[in-house]
Amino acid sequence: MLQLVTIPCLSDNYAFLVHNAETRETACFDVPEAAPILAALADHGWSLTDIVLTHHHPDHIQGVPEMVAATGARVTGAAADAHRLPPLDRAVAPGEQFTLCGTRADVIDVSGHTVGHVAYHLPAAAMVFTGDSLMALGCGRLFEGTAPMMWASLSRLAALPPETTVCSGHEYTAGNARFARTIEPGNPALISRIAAIEAARAEGRPTVPSMLGEELETNPFLRAGHAAVKSALGLAGAEDAAVFGAIRAAKDRF
Repeated sequence: MLQLVTIPCLSDNYAFLVHNAETRETACFDVPEAAPILAALADHGWSLTDIVLTHHHPDHIQGVPEMVAATGARVTGAAADAHRLPPLDRAVAPGEQFTLCGTRADVIDVSGHTVGHVAYHLPAAAMVFTGDSLMALGCGRLFEGTAPMMWASLSRLAALPPETTVCSGHEYTAGNARFARTIEPGNPALISRIAAIEAARAEGRPTVPSMLGEELETNPFLRAGHAAVKSALGLAGAEDAAVFGAIRAAKDRF
């Protein structure tokens, strides 16, 4: 059993610690800044053994040099993105598996937000670390990839078990919820989730991580293949990727 700790960083980023008490290994997924992560490690009495990176954007990697200097942790990231990541000790590719904190980690291609973006699925722990691909009630902007590319990436994540915990990179959920309501205003699961989000934020609690099953019921970017969503957008009969692209374009204008 792995312990998961969510760490707010910068203005709206998250890093995640995963700890195995038996092996005494601890991994950090993305390093927006070092100080809060080092403080969390000290609070728990853990030593960082691994840093695992999802993509190259500065708000996910800029704290890596300080963390490596402080902890000596091994750095893992995508081989395809190695030229714009901090120096890697272990370069991985989609479809590969490696051992992390005593458990298997599967590397998933989630290109779209960037090309070379990867997610990490820990099946035994029912966790996936998605960076800026799948987010709580949203997905990342298409800075480098295309709508069909991102739809394929999200479809790979959607195929994971619904009980999977989705650890994504930002506290964007309230804004994403306002947009989601414009797509499916009558979705009862979404209405319920929005109430829970508003309560959490009013109390200063994070809305990340989320559950994949909940995303499948409420996240418009995962629901582009649903007939009701297509009809609401006037795109009945359109290809799923085209509907996703229309939703992404609408969100960019929102």
